[in-house]
Amino acid sequence: MALQTQFAFTLPRGYLDSDGNLHREGTMRLSTAYDEIAPMKDPRVQANPGYLVIILLSRVITRLGDLPGVNPKVIEGMFSGDLAYLQDLYRRINETGTNLLPVTCPHCEGKFDVELGGDGTGGQ
Repeated sequence: MALQTQFAFTLPRGYLDSDGNLHREGTMRLSTAYDEIAPMKDPRVQANPGYLVIILLSRVITRLGDLPGVNPKVIEGMFSGDLAYLQDLYRRINETGTNLLPVTCPHCEGKFDVELGGDGTGGQ
């Protein structure tokens, strides 16, 4: 089985660009050690450690809608719910290597995994 390094996602709300276009579909890759170390040299992170997530996500999101690229300004302009969604996705894929979420059926109490879609419900 090949290692999955790219993960598709759908933002719950979407990024609204300066032309009024909404971008929801994207791809995030697994992070490298350098992705986590490099932002520590950034003056914005040194001045405000909370900015680390902005730099980090801008490094690992490889595609967002029709945008030519994802940079810190794009991440700064996201709705807070989308930022929280991306932080959770980042944590999940980098800790477990998957975007599967373990769930338990409320009726039979059977346990299984669901691939989490962008709407947070398991759908795509």
